[in-house]
Amino acid sequence: MDLDGVYRAEYGRCVATLVRLLGDISLAEEAVQDAFAVALEKWDTLPPNPGAWIVTTARNRAIDRLRRESTREARHAQALLLHQHDEPEEVGPVRDDQLRLIFTCCHPALAPDARTALTLRLLGGLEVPEIARAYLMPEATIAQRIVRAKKKIRDTGIPYRVPAEQELPDRLPPVLTVLYLMFNEGYAATSGSLIRTDLCAEAIRLARELATLMPDEPEVLGLLALLLLTEARRPARLSPAGELVLLPDQDRSLWNHALIAEGHDLVRRCLRRNRPGPYQIQAAINAVHTDGPATDWQQVLALYDQLQALAPTPVVALNRAVAVAEVHGPALALAALEHLELPGYHLLPATRADLLVRLGRAREAAAAYDEAIALAGNETERAFLRTRRAGLDRPS
Repeated sequence: MDLDGVYRAEYGRCVATLVRLLGDISLAEEAVQDAFAVALEKWDTLPPNPGAWIVTTARNRAIDRLRRESTREARHAQALLLHQHDEPEEVGPVRDDQLRLIFTCCHPALAPDARTALTLRLLGGLEVPEIARAYLMPEATIAQRIVRAKKKIRDTGIPYRVPAEQELPDRLPPVLTVLYLMFNEGYAATSGSLIRTDLCAEAIRLARELATLMPDEPEVLGLLALLLLTEARRPARLSPAGELVLLPDQDRSLWNHALIAEGHDLVRRCLRRNRPGPYQIQAAINAVHTDGPATDWQQVLALYDQLQALAPTPVVALNRAVAVAEVHGPALALAALEHLELPGYHLLPATRADLLVRLGRAREAAAAYDEAIALAGNETERAFLRTRRAGLDRPS
């Protein structure tokens, strides 16, 4: 692993630890960035524990900065306290630095979109373009939300503390959103390699911690099941040549069947609670995909109907149209997409292109593929779409 790999794998953990030690998000971020700059100069080879090295260096740089830049007694006392106590005692039910920071950033005083954008930046180390892709929004809008969220935390004195147990359920929805979006960015990265295994693994780890913390919350179990069942298919997503392989064409023997069994068990636990929610239904859809030698599309469509009733979003409508195509044919699916709007989301024109191909409308399909290729940010996905597009020019 090179320094860039260490940054991707350790940034969120280091920032979370420094926020606990410093009580200041901006100072924590600056200290971690300073530490990585020092590492760039000093590391010839990776130290045995790169994350611990970064945290120690960042902590020391923060202490130096507090002493150098402030004459107020409170700041000096804070620096002295940091110098004397490496690990302040933790209180409350959340004992994982990163999970606690997620709950802190998801304080109800912050706007919902600002909460998740800020947390994805801090915990996942996601850059603004990656977060903007997750939200299907302009980068400038996301950047402004992050700045405003930090300012709100500072100006209103939102405490860096563990929420009490009775507060946890109210903080849950944005926390689930953060973990879901973190995993999605890892599973289909905005740029670079298609898959960022570090983000996928961290999202699953935090989802497991959350399930331990809140074992009676069915949506928590549903999210964990969804992540596990999706992760289980990862070994078959790329061919030996590194080309994208769609679900119907994947070699199911390559799937992680231990994760599938765990995910199915979690889905059954959710069903017994009979409190359906969006993450549970998405997990159930993925359970159908991973049950048996082929997907039961009738069952998938029925689940998407239920999901659309609970969460009528454009992305849900798009995914439902894929199931409609398998059950009722591409013409009805294409009609379902007619008025759908998802600006900047390449999977909408890519899906439309596939349906047009199946209907024999090659010229329209080519235009849709061109649109999808222009929107796709990941080179693996672009290469897949270019291959599909080129196939239209070859004689049958």
